Amino acid sequence: MRLVIQRVSSASVKVDDLIVSEIKTGLLILAGIEEADNTEDIDWLVKKVCQLRIFNDAEGVMNLSVQDIGGEMIVVSQFTLHASTKKGNRPSYIRAARPETAIPLYEQLVEAFTETLGKTIGTGVFGAHMDVSLVNDGPVTIILDSKNKE
Repeated sequence: MRLVIQRVSSASVKVDDLIVSEIKTGLLILAGIEEADNTEDIDWLVKKVCQLRIFNDAEGVMNLSVQDIGGEMIVVSQFTLHASTKKGNRPSYIRAARPETAIPLYEQLVEAFTETLGKTIGTGVFGAHMDVSLVNDGPVTIILDSKNKE
C-alpha cells in the first residue's frame, strides 16, 4: 500500500460539484492499494501516519503529530499511485488492486484511522471522478510504502 501524505491547512473533495469531504488543518492522504496488500500493511501505515511528527510546535519545529494537534484527515483512494511507466508512455496499472480487493482494504484503512484518531475521517468516493483541492501547508508531502519501509 502506498500513501501520499500532505500536510494541509485545508482540503476538500468534490464529486459531481458536491463537496463530499472538507477539512481544515490536518492531512490529505492519497491511498494506492495493490493486490498484495493486507491488514498488516494497514496496521503499519496507520501507526506510522498518526505518529509522524510533521506539524510545528511552538518553536516552529516539526515536532507534533496529527494526533497531537487534534488535526483532521481525508483519505482518497487513488489507484494511479501504482502506475508503472517502465515500458512505453502509457502507464500500466497492473499492480493496482481490483475493486473487489481494494474497496474492503480502503474501508479498513479509513476505519483504522477513525479508531486511532477517535474522529470521523473524510473520504472520497471510490471509483468516482473527484476534484480534490488542498492548500499544502509548508509544503509538506511524504510518501510511505508498506512494501518499501524507509
